Amino acid sequence: MRGMSTGVNEVARVAALWRYPVKSMAGQALDAAEVGWHGIAGDRRWAFVQERLVRSNFPWLTMRERSDLGRYRPRFVDDSRPEKSDTVVVAPGGAELDVADPALAAELGGGVRLLRLNRGTFDAAPLSLISRQTVTALGRLAGLELDPRRFRANLVVDAGAAFAEESWVGATIRFGGARMRVDQRDERCVMVNIDPVSSQRDPRVLRAIAQNRGACLGVYGTPVEPGRVSVGDAVVLER
Repeated sequence: MRGMSTGVNEVARVAALWRYPVKSMAGQALDAAEVGWHGIAGDRRWAFVQERLVRSNFPWLTMRERSDLGRYRPRFVDDSRPEKSDTVVVAPGGAELDVADPALAAELGGGVRLLRLNRGTFDAAPLSLISRQTVTALGRLAGLELDPRRFRANLVVDAGAAFAEESWVGATIRFGGARMRVDQRDERCVMVNIDPVSSQRDPRVLRAIAQNRGACLGVYGTPVEPGRVSVGDAVVLER
């Protein structure tokens, strides 16, 4: 990376930024975003809960139960205020509904209700990151051409080598005006088997991760300094 010759430990560049207003629904590609203590502003603040699992550790309605959830497209009415804006969802059939409209919950099936958490409905940590090189390498192992969107990371980066991000665990990285502690590898589940466009399942994806990467792909992290990040920003490793 260019920063290596100037004494700055640049290990990657931000290639794409993603925000997911509603957990397990389609994401929004961003040119820039504000990173706060609870991740990217507006990320995964809404989720649908399965009533029968409300007392479990994982009550969320996700693509595991409905692979077509990724075809529901949320957006903020006022994109400049993602934490305060009304949120609407465009259903696969084309209808646009307020996220809190009972008709949306009914369309998703009986026994689900909407929940909002200002701190986000994250599985493990407020931020997730994966490199394009990692996705490409996994595709070779699985015998498939894979889209990074399948892995639903907030930050997609261009790194020097596949799986490089795993070596950052335990360190802090800086991108734009924000800093993130890289906490752990991202343990994957059956959701990675679901194509983000077609909603079709292919078990070869998770099988390749389990057999070759210890069931983990990409990393999770926690913000340690809020700030703004943009596509093209350097990712700098701080020890």
